[in-house]
Amino acid sequence: MEHILDVRGLACPMPIVRTKKAIDQIAAGDDLLVTATDPGAVADFKAWTQRTGHTLVSSEKVDGEYRFRITKHG
Repeated sequence: MEHILDVRGLACPMPIVRTKKAIDQIAAGDDLLVTATDPGAVADFKAWTQRTGHTLVSSEKVDGEYRFRITKHG
């Protein structure tokens, strides 16, 4: 299943804080699609997923926004 989280306009550390809350509420194996505007989110999401064991499936910049697809680990 796919879930969507919008953290546009939020600065570090709030995108990660909100992502953690959202990922805690979804099932293992589900994807969370996150849209952010903070350029620091690129490094933050890479480090956070490595530390937590979740999978950063994709990270891209589209029209000035950063989009991340994260799969929750089991």
